[in-house]
Amino acid sequence: MLKKYSVLAIIFISYFSPCSAQKKLLYKQIDTVRLFVEIHAPQNIRTTDKLPALVFFFGGGWKGGDRHHFLNHARYFSKRGLVCFLVDYRTEGQHGTTPFEALKDAKSSMRFIRKNALELGVDPSKIIASGGSAGGHLAAATASIEGYNEESDDTSVSCIPNALALFNPVVDNGPGGYGYERIGPAYKDFSPLHNLKKGAPPTIFFLGTDDKLIPVVTAQYYKTVMEKMGSSCKLKLYEGKGHGFFNYGNFDLYKKTVLEMDHFLQSLGYLEQNPVIEIE
Repeated sequence: MLKKYSVLAIIFISYFSPCSAQKKLLYKQIDTVRLFVEIHAPQNIRTTDKLPALVFFFGGGWKGGDRHHFLNHARYFSKRGLVCFLVDYRTEGQHGTTPFEALKDAKSSMRFIRKNALELGVDPSKIIASGGSAGGHLAAATASIEGYNEESDDTSVSCIPNALALFNPVVDNGPGGYGYERIGPAYKDFSPLHNLKKGAPPTIFFLGTDDKLIPVVTAQYYKTVMEKMGSSCKLKLYEGKGHGFFNYGNFDLYKKTVLEMDHFLQSLGYLEQNPVIEIE
């Protein structure tokens, strides 16, 4: 059974306490499964602020992983003035679920953030979705996939982000693409590449040329389709790098991709050039 919780009191009591800029909020409960968004916000955020939001979905093939995959990204971009969210979603390893439930959760979290934007200090018209690998699929899919909505979701609240930052994302679930053995014929309604539409959010796409899971040609085709529909897609290729090259453990590449993402968000007007924050 899916339960809904009012977040207003929780947000004002804990999230906006003067000594804290990091809290987690329950955005969804299914039976005994509790799913949270962990919030990393600028230190001096006020309830009257309307800041851009940056929502991160972890990678792990929809099988494993946890929301702290993008913790260092969230710490950096919260210092830059964004309200950052690290999202839980159901996985096969922890919950015995399929990629379809993962997408339902991703869409629920986007609706939760937009619906509660006022209380969260967020501008609902400036929500960026980001993720790596299968998490990149979820970010891209919130923008392009019409189905896979939780029955209890208020679908009058849009789950579509205003921009996308994708790290070696799974965008092709068709035959020969990643995850087809689990997705099967449903790829036609589940694969972002097969569901791109006019008006797709501006996107930055990071990929290593030696990625064994996401072919460069797939990324190039994604970019081509986006541009044919009149949407912007910046493809950033990193020569000789493999899957997950952007993670914090590869600090030099982590830093380079964070700066590229920062410049991309500046180009959209979501960030100012200053203050310059040291990447740690």
